[in-house]
Amino acid sequence: MSRVGGMDVLRYTAFSDQPSGGNPAGVVLDPRDVDEATMLEVAAAVGYSETAYLWALDRAGAYRIRYYSPVAEVPFCGHATIASAVALADAGRGGELLFDTESGEVAVTVVHDHDGRATATLTSVPPSVGPVRATVVREALAAFGWTNDDIDPLLPPRASFAGAHHLVLGVRSRALLAAMSYDFQRLRELMTRQGWTTVEVVWRESPTVFHARVPFPVGGVVEDPATGAGAAALGAYLRALGLVDPPATVIIHQGDDMGRPSLLSVAIDPGGGGIRVSGRAVPIPD
Repeated sequence: MSRVGGMDVLRYTAFSDQPSGGNPAGVVLDPRDVDEATMLEVAAAVGYSETAYLWALDRAGAYRIRYYSPVAEVPFCGHATIASAVALADAGRGGELLFDTESGEVAVTVVHDHDGRATATLTSVPPSVGPVRATVVREALAAFGWTNDDIDPLLPPRASFAGAHHLVLGVRSRALLAAMSYDFQRLRELMTRQGWTTVEVVWRESPTVFHARVPFPVGGVVEDPATGAGAAALGAYLRALGLVDPPATVIIHQGDDMGRPSLLSVAIDPGGGGIRVSGRAVPIPD
C-alpha cells in the first residue's frame, strides 16, 4: 500500500499470478468524500492504466465502483474489477460481490485454490455487437499502417460492447500482431469520435485460443498488457458472429509482446447474457 494524494492506494496486478506480469491497477477502498478532480489526480499520480475507487453499499457484498485512467474516467474496466475483487478478498470481504459500475451491475466471484491463490470471475453487463462503417475501418487501419489485406477475413471488424465500447480487429498473422505500432494521436482522435475505449487487436491461434494487443490512447496509455473489458467484448463478438459454439471457453494471451504476460479466460454462454471473464490477481510489493 502507498499513500497518494491523501489516499491509501493498494496496488495489484490482474490476469497473472506474478507481480511482473498482468496489468497493474490501483485500488482505493472506502475513499469517503472525494471529488472527481481528486480521483483523476490520484489516478494520474499512480500512473497505471486504471485506478478503481470503491464504496460499500447497504447490501452485503455490494460496492459502488468508479474507474479512472490517468486522463479520464472510463465506464468499466475489467482488470481493475478483477484486482479490486481480490483486494477485497484479501481484506476479508471477498466471496460473492456485486459492483455497481457506470455501465450497470457486474457480479464478481472470488475463489481460492488449495495454495491460497485467488481467481476472480466477473460477469459483464449484457453485450451488443454491431457493424463499423467501411470508411471508419479504413481510417482505423491507416492509423496502424495496415490495409484490408492485413485483416483475417474470418474475423471482420466490428464494434463490441460489454461494459465499454471496443473496436475488434482480427489480423492475419502472429507476426503482424507482434510488429503492431500505431499513430497515437490519429487513433485517439478516431476513437474519441467513435466512443471506443480500446481497440482489441487479435490473432486467432485456434478456435479457442487468441493472442491480443490492446491500444488505449484515449486513456493516455499506449497499450494495455491485459484488458478484461476487451476480453468480454471479444467473447460477445465471437458469439454474435457464430465463431464459437456456446457454451465455450476461450483463452486470451495478452502482454507477451510487452514483457508482461497475461492470461484471460473467457466463458461464453448461449443467448445474449453477460460474458464471464476470469483471471488471477496478486499484490504488487511496495
